[in-house]
Amino acid sequence: MGRTDGSDRRVTAASVDDATATILHVDMDAFFAAVELLDHPELRGKPALVGHPGPRSVVTSATYEARRFGVRSAMPVSQALRLCPQVIILPPHMHKYREYSQKVMRIFSEVTPLVEPLSIDEAFLDVAGARRLLGSPRRIADLIRSRVFDETGLTCSVGAASTKFVAKLASGRAKPDGVLVIPEAEAIGYLRPLPVGALWGVGASTQESLQRLGLRTVGDLADTPLAVLQKTVGVAAGLKLHELAHGRDARSVTPESREKSIGHEMTFDVDVADPDRLRRELLRLANQVGARLRGSGLVGRTVALKLRFSDFRTVTRSRTLAEPTNVGRRIFEEAWQVYEGLELGRTPIRLIGVRLEQLVDAGGGSLSLWDPDEEWRETERTLDAVSARFGRGMIGPASLVRPQREADEAGADGRNPRWISD
Repeated sequence: MGRTDGSDRRVTAASVDDATATILHVDMDAFFAAVELLDHPELRGKPALVGHPGPRSVVTSATYEARRFGVRSAMPVSQALRLCPQVIILPPHMHKYREYSQKVMRIFSEVTPLVEPLSIDEAFLDVAGARRLLGSPRRIADLIRSRVFDETGLTCSVGAASTKFVAKLASGRAKPDGVLVIPEAEAIGYLRPLPVGALWGVGASTQESLQRLGLRTVGDLADTPLAVLQKTVGVAAGLKLHELAHGRDARSVTPESREKSIGHEMTFDVDVADPDRLRRELLRLANQVGARLRGSGLVGRTVALKLRFSDFRTVTRSRTLAEPTNVGRRIFEEAWQVYEGLELGRTPIRLIGVRLEQLVDAGGGSLSLWDPDEEWRETERTLDAVSARFGRGMIGPASLVRPQREADEAGADGRNPRWISD
């Protein structure tokens, strides 16, 4: 979710010369919240957020009306309620977001084969080859926005430029529901007044280091000798920032995009010390990871367990498998062995998560002649088929049936997962 509230929105007139702006960055507007509002049209124009009402829930997405009160993603819902007491809380439905993401990405791919997804709700497009058929980049941007709205009911913002970096900056400035075109000749003029924090790779600590040198804008940084920058932030980072400050970004749009890992995690409303409860939740999360892997045609070799304690201390431990897998039960067994190896006893746990890393195509991962997971594999494939027809959650392992008290704690829908992919 972007952090802009739309108050500094800037869009481009239709007459702009956009011949050089053939890289588009398309970003859905308040995506998760917008999808939820499709089922709640009566809430349009009102402050709303996606999350759970529990004391430890965080904001997943927020409408622009809520953002104007200071509500932001990753903010505790309790804090959002203090900033905006009238905000409406909508529970998340990740399967809907995936469904609409697939629809949007399909529209992009029908415009140009050069589509590079960045996340579930944004992508780069190279439309240089589509101009003869569809017109100018600005015209193509308008076409994309029209199709997305007509076919999904959602809005998106588009930045058009000659480089990825400037296109992404432009889409953020055009939000919500706008187009900003920055021709190549105007890129440096657009960049120079921006704060140094607008540059990719400038986090809070780097920004502080640059500001100590008196470098507050991109223009300040562009005018600084490269050697000075490299002495301050390092050789590689200094060169990258120097190039970006001068509007240079040689990266092309790369259609091949693979998730580096797939995982799920859960934050409990109340710290959990019961190993049986933790075991059930870990099995649930591992099954979700396995289902997503199979749905994406992937297998992975490294299982990682993530735990966060009541004092917010976080540990991550992993183990590498002899054979890659997408079987939820295998992922669970390996993660649980990691958990038992930590010898935590009844230490209260605030968050538990599992993810699979080192992903490859399932067709490229060869199984050994003896497959110890064969029975689990066939069972989970059957569950996938049932889920595809009737929806996930209609059937599952009996060990995942929880006491009513636990279901109540997890939320009205019996779940409180946070879907993560990077």
